[in-house]
Amino acid sequence: MRVHDPLAILFDIDGTLLITGGAGAASWRLAFDELYGIPADIGQFTDTGMTDPDVGRKTFQAVLHRDPERHEFTKLLERRLYYLHSTVEESKDYRVLPGVEDLLPTLIDGGYQLGLVTGNVEAAAHIKLHRAKLNRFFSFGGYGSDSTDRGELTKIALQRAALVYGEPVAPERAFVIGDTPHDVEGAHAAGMACVGVGSHNFTVAQLRDAGADYVMASLTEGLPL
Repeated sequence: MRVHDPLAILFDIDGTLLITGGAGAASWRLAFDELYGIPADIGQFTDTGMTDPDVGRKTFQAVLHRDPERHEFTKLLERRLYYLHSTVEESKDYRVLPGVEDLLPTLIDGGYQLGLVTGNVEAAAHIKLHRAKLNRFFSFGGYGSDSTDRGELTKIALQRAALVYGEPVAPERAFVIGDTPHDVEGAHAAGMACVGVGSHNFTVAQLRDAGADYVMASLTEGLPL
């Protein structure tokens, strides 16, 4: 991986920074159950790394056999976020992944600009980060509420880095850290390199095969800066 004098480092959340222990799926299940009497399992209909709007829409189509109307989808997203507060807080298996709590303050001390690039809608991203008090490290991001296209939301994250810090950040001076092939695809579509972390859903070998520019088993190994 070659990143010339990096300025910005963009982190995925689920499977990269933390694991909610099923809190996300539980919140969708509760929302569908309340609104439609169907405790839908998003894992049956969606893939890891998809954006929240795609997860909600594809699950709706699968269990109700039609597209959601606008007012229905708005209500579904609101109910999902409503339940996410409690499912994250009550999750017994919620945990921050190895290396994260040491790495983030070290990067801040080094002057790097830290952002998020995630398929979560913005509110969901910060609900998940809040329990571990990780919000404080990230002042910008690209979210599933910005675009359902991972490449586009990654570009948006970099644009926001420039707005926050008052200086442009070229794609070759930034890289993405993620745990799925979707993260790799999104980074490359935005002209950025990707560090693949095989700490959860995908192995180091799978991420290397997906085209990650650099791979590691966990963030305890540090970054190739």
